[in-house]
Amino acid sequence: MQIRGQYSRLGQRSCCSLYFSTEPFPSWAKALLVLVVLLVVSGGLLFHFRHYFMSVPQVEVDSGVESVQLPFNTTLHLPEDAKVEWMDSGYDKVHVYENGSDQPEEQHQAYRDRTKMNEDLLKTGDLSLTLKYPTDGDNKTYTCTVYSREGNILLKRKVELKVRVPQVEVDSGVDSVQLPCKTTLHLPEDAKVEWKDSNFEKVHVYKNGSDQPEEQHQVYRDRTKMNEDLLKTGDLSLTLKHPTEREAGKYTCTIYSRERKILLKKRVELQFRVPQVEVVTEVKSIQLPCKTTIHLPRDTKVEWMVKSSKKVHVYQNGSDWPEDQDQSYRGRTELRRNLLKTGDLSLTLKYPTDWDTDTYTCTAYNNRKKILIKKEVVLKVKVPQVEVDSGVESVQLPFNTTLHLPEDAKVEWKDKYDTKVHVYENGSDQPEEQDQVYRDQTKMNEDLLKTGDLSLTLKYPTDGDNSTYTCTVYSREGNILLKRKVELKVRVCQVEVEEGAESVQLPFKTTQNLPEDAEVEWWDKFGRYYYDNRKVHVYENGSDQPEEQHQVYRDRTKMNEDLLKTGDLSLTLKHPTERDSGRYRCGVVSKNVLIRYKSVQLKVKGLFIYLIITSGKEVMFFSYYTVCKLNSSKCF
Repeated sequence: MQIRGQYSRLGQRSCCSLYFSTEPFPSWAKALLVLVVLLVVSGGLLFHFRHYFMSVPQVEVDSGVESVQLPFNTTLHLPEDAKVEWMDSGYDKVHVYENGSDQPEEQHQAYRDRTKMNEDLLKTGDLSLTLKYPTDGDNKTYTCTVYSREGNILLKRKVELKVRVPQVEVDSGVDSVQLPCKTTLHLPEDAKVEWKDSNFEKVHVYKNGSDQPEEQHQVYRDRTKMNEDLLKTGDLSLTLKHPTEREAGKYTCTIYSRERKILLKKRVELQFRVPQVEVVTEVKSIQLPCKTTIHLPRDTKVEWMVKSSKKVHVYQNGSDWPEDQDQSYRGRTELRRNLLKTGDLSLTLKYPTDWDTDTYTCTAYNNRKKILIKKEVVLKVKVPQVEVDSGVESVQLPFNTTLHLPEDAKVEWKDKYDTKVHVYENGSDQPEEQDQVYRDQTKMNEDLLKTGDLSLTLKYPTDGDNSTYTCTVYSREGNILLKRKVELKVRVCQVEVEEGAESVQLPFKTTQNLPEDAEVEWWDKFGRYYYDNRKVHVYENGSDQPEEQHQVYRDRTKMNEDLLKTGDLSLTLKHPTERDSGRYRCGVVSKNVLIRYKSVQLKVKGLFIYLIITSGKEVMFFSYYTVCKLNSSKCF
């Protein structure tokens, strides 16, 4: 079937005339024949390479088992001089069988004395591999390959091994935790038991019938314990006292014979549930919990610290030690009375800000500096967010306090770039101190120090004002009395119009009486990079500058008169089309400083109805709107 289109006058009942004719071999039949051939070829390829798409069998065992078998059986007749080679996914040789016997000198040292294959494996076809003392470090994909004497591959099989590591999860601050390791194996009396952490540091060593504290790492001294008669009972579990989150990880228990041969190997993963406290910056105070039931002597020292090793609070010899704490926490922390008797070592932190977001550690020591208890708490202080639409007349960044503020206090608002947004000092605003970007755009309440309402009003906010704003209250001496953050998010202005409209306005209103030397420029983003931007409209030296705008926008844009006085920087775009859809930006520059900025997202909705008009070999596309525009008669 062939479609021939004959161009007709725009405005007749039909734009296209259709003619149908038959061919000796229809095009749909050709397509069907090609499809059948593709199916046959692809089916053959899939069958030929089917072993590449088959899933790899998986073997799963628990850490601590004596051995695991990686299965591989075949019914193929294998020649007597065949070579069998097992390799791991790192291309290390795990086991080699050649010339009728094992070849241990060829295998990687990590697998020495740990692998075994059956006798008469070439006759029986059982090429399975036994791997002793598997751990999660052996989690890999293993490949068994059978070669002929000439080196040709006769057979290949993959097996994936997954060794599960048991997990022990405890709360931060517990007195102790047990890492389990039990076996039913008969262990010789001269066996050695060794626990190591994920950094291969010795946690505990048992040898010659007793513990060997001189061999363990100093971090674990006086903090570990194992059961009596452990070799007889087979209970090799380890008790770790006062564990902290930093000690989370995998611990390995290994039993050796006198000849240093591994008899058993097992891993255990230690995880911590760290309590989290989440608040917003508006709260007066927050409590970081730390409680214990153990007996604390009178001379116990209690120390709260953050990850950076800053001291948050120190309690010693029955009283607080403010001179030892970091200055950023001075006057902001408090511990409960009789804390050593009650065991409640919780910390109260006043006026939290997002800068206080951290991991806090409470540690109690005896007079010999031995740790009695250690607990971690994660604090997350969220910054309150204010969200408004672009185009509102003003937005308020809230900050209220019940604190008594001195009359000579200084209040300062800054944005995330440390630019001064508003300054209140000596009982009045200080506009000369604020950055020119915010001139005439901010306002604070009267009697703010008396009422405690330190909120800031920002006029005509745009997406260019999106920032995190910080209000800081200082004493006359320059000490910080109070600090609060607020995040402002102004949604980008969205404008929609249908294709065919006379014009569309991209709104932008700001404060009146902008500087007379200000330059106003609208531009679009035509490409990926900044140099792809096209100037839509330029206003400079009191008038429009059409010679600077891109040719696409010539004679299509307009701005209001006296725009710097009125603050109405809106742009009118005439005859918008779908191609005009996109993000537009307006910037106001004075003395080489960007003092105002706004984005507008324009969407011109087309009718999405297209006519395909053919004439000979040429094909033309017309939108429905274009056809109606060109044709004076009624559209169809």
